[in-house]
Amino acid sequence: MKMKLLSLPIVLLLFTLSTKAQQDTAALIGRWDMTVAMEGRQAPSWFEVYRSGYRTLVGEFVGAGGSARPVSVYQFSGGKLSFSIPPQWEQGNGNVTVEGNFTGDSLAGTITHPDGKQYNWTAVRAPELKRTGEPSWGQPQKLFNGKDLTGWHALGTNQWIVQDGVLKSPHSGANLVTDDTFTDFKLHIEFRYPEHSNSGVYLRGRYEVQIDDTGDEPYKDVISAIYGFIPPSEMVAKGPGEWQAYDITLVGRMVTVVFNGKTVICNREIRGITGGALNSKEGEPGPLLIQGDHGPIEYRNIIITKAK
Repeated sequence: MKMKLLSLPIVLLLFTLSTKAQQDTAALIGRWDMTVAMEGRQAPSWFEVYRSGYRTLVGEFVGAGGSARPVSVYQFSGGKLSFSIPPQWEQGNGNVTVEGNFTGDSLAGTITHPDGKQYNWTAVRAPELKRTGEPSWGQPQKLFNGKDLTGWHALGTNQWIVQDGVLKSPHSGANLVTDDTFTDFKLHIEFRYPEHSNSGVYLRGRYEVQIDDTGDEPYKDVISAIYGFIPPSEMVAKGPGEWQAYDITLVGRMVTVVFNGKTVICNREIRGITGGALNSKEGEPGPLLIQGDHGPIEYRNIIITKAK
């Protein structure tokens, strides 16, 4: 039996459509800084798309809260993007469903939460934040004067107090951020937490170095991890009631975390914002944020050295 050959115009059309689909898919691959218009506020989110094999698109997603979670399959056809993932901290019984399409070089669409509420979102390609050469460093400066909240402000009703040279949040309340913003820096910060409490230090207000009293294995959500992205190489926490220290270097996306004198993260790339970030504007300087909404926490000796 003879097979009917396709005419040349049809072959060219199919080739053109296939090439266009490949170009669109290539344009989608990468990291995207996402902003969701959610109930009167701009909620930061993030997602990444990469190939698994030749045809399948997979990746990760970070919502307004919680950690990075895997996206098993991105559907992308006709210029339209869609994916669905199980809920993490969202309320409701359904999945989180995201739909969108290109508007020029950016993306826009809707996100539907498990409770059925739908919100609009936009996304721009995340910057690489690569730095050429080694930075030169300025002089260390104290961010906390040990007397009052000069240089800081609460994001909400303030519960933070200063007592005996210690910055304290005696109970869950507002997060605290610096008035100043930063790009690349070295940070020394000491902290102490009671049993079962939780806090975190957000670098540029976007990347959380976790502080908590849970876990004895070096996973991505335990103390000294970059929450949801980078686990520590080992667990060196002293435990509740003990003063502990982070020495953190952030240059572009590259982070090193020295915890209680041991390097537990060595020059690793932070791929995207963590849940609870102030915003998703990764190309801009950002403040230091210390978390006060997850239980009692104390800080002291907060010293930053900025890159020139």
